Amino acid sequence: MTTEKRYSEMNEHELRTEIGRLREKAMKAEQLGILNEYAVYQRKAVMAQSFLVDPSTIVPGEIYRIDGDEGMFFQVDYLKGHFAWGYRLGGDRADEALPISMLKSVKSGK
Repeated sequence: MTTEKRYSEMNEHELRTEIGRLREKAMKAEQLGILNEYAVYQRKAVMAQSFLVDPSTIVPGEIYRIDGDEGMFFQVDYLKGHFAWGYRLGGDRADEALPISMLKSVKSGK
């Protein structure tokens, strides 16, 4: 019987290995046309990537680009674990949480 580790219990090497494994499974699911499975593996990979990001690099009150959602920006209100809570700019200001790996700095110019 194998017990799976939580992402929070993994070291950097284990996380990177897990992300690669999840991306490979996502790619296979996409090739087989199983889009819901593809989406699940993609989301799991994004979550695992969040554990490679230092939460102190995400500053409440700042605006970030949303990786994977071109042209959308996210205003961070506060952090809870590896999630940033806030709202998308230009929307109805509905609160939502995004994994911190999805947030890219606007100031970096990219």
